[in-house]
Amino acid sequence: MAHVISADKCCGCGVCKESCPAEAITEGSPYTIDAAKCVDCGMCAPQCPAEAIAQA
Repeated sequence: MAHVISADKCCGCGVCKESCPAEAITEGSPYTIDAAKCVDCGMCAPQCPAEAIAQA
């Protein structure tokens, strides 16, 4: 399962995008994770200062 970013919690800092080895995260308000590209490694979640990323 891919990870998802909560629109209510995302602060738009971009740390998640920088930590994604699959380049599955797209900049925006909020940032989004492309489920087709996400390899479910989970590297983005612990990097998020807003705790906005969770497994779908």
